[in-house]
Amino acid sequence: MAETALNADELAALRALDTPTVCNALEICLPERRSFGFTTRHLHCVRPELPPMVGYAKTVTIRALRPSADDPDIQRKKRVAYYTYVATSPGPTISVVQDLDDGQAGFGCFWGEVNSNVHKTLGCLGTITNGGVRDLSEFADGFQALAGSVTPSHANVHVVDVGGEVNVVGMIVKSGDLVHADMHGAVVIPHEVANDVPDAAALMMRREAVVLAAAKATGATVETITQAMMESAKVK
Repeated sequence: MAETALNADELAALRALDTPTVCNALEICLPERRSFGFTTRHLHCVRPELPPMVGYAKTVTIRALRPSADDPDIQRKKRVAYYTYVATSPGPTISVVQDLDDGQAGFGCFWGEVNSNVHKTLGCLGTITNGGVRDLSEFADGFQALAGSVTPSHANVHVVDVGGEVNVVGMIVKSGDLVHADMHGAVVIPHEVANDVPDAAALMMRREAVVLAAAKATGATVETITQAMMESAKVK
């Protein structure tokens, strides 16, 4: 976790960008992250009309295929510990949930009407999970979900571990990581460059504008577009 959480204006500057643009900006800020740090497979977006969410990761692993081997009292304590963790500052938060039922992730849903409302009350913006979601029309207002599947039952869903490192469709996330997500997927923004991302995104958009203008111009040719591509690299 960063020593100082982003303020409202800094978070708003990141929310103004879509997730692909953030990925582009990170290629400028940290070129070595070009091939990791983001989701690499499709996730169902429950609310594509919502703006991007930007928040601090609260991580948890779950299973649903078989009942937990824990005593029921231990499972209750794990669930309470998880909710307490989600409510811990700084916020806003995003719940990042890895379903460990390899090959059958999403067999049972952690997410639905109840959990979305509980998490919203605890200051959580949404979830990113390789697992399942249900109750889509009853999801808490404004609560976002990117999920591996949509299925009808919670089956034997239970918490395995709280606060550890998780991997959700290729995106490795640690507790407290700053995460940006929208209908396209999600990406981790390293704390040390979070405030550099908006300027880097603006630079990337200026460069793209040169190519787009050439591509949309009347009478555009391979030559004019190629020339624009070369010129765009010089834009500062």
